[in-house]
Amino acid sequence: MKLSSSYISVNGMHFRAYHGVAPQERIIGSDFVVNVRAKYNVTKAMESDDVSDTINYARIYEIIDKKMQEPSCLLENLAGRIGKGIFGEMPEIETLDITIEKKNPPMGGEIGCASVEIHLINDKTF
Repeated sequence: MKLSSSYISVNGMHFRAYHGVAPQERIIGSDFVVNVRAKYNVTKAMESDDVSDTINYARIYEIIDKKMQEPSCLLENLAGRIGKGIFGEMPEIETLDITIEKKNPPMGGEIGCASVEIHLINDKTF
């Protein structure tokens, strides 16, 4: 058996944070949902069943939580900072897909969410 590709995902992370362009967003905050998908070779973990042979998703959450507490005007900036933080600590990750949803954005209408989705390649793995 040969592994074709593998991913580790951490989905549905909910945060209350203070990102946005409008001043009131920095004061009252908003609810956000973050999803991350990391391309990573899990071959060693498949064989060993040892947690030290895989990516620590609790650490991914901790990195994201820390970045969520640092305000950004733009979701794009926030997503980029999250990517840099994860790649910085986990250089073995090949790619990252990050989606950030801002619930009920202040746009003057009834809107479920506004979101940004980015796909990053870790140029240090190639």
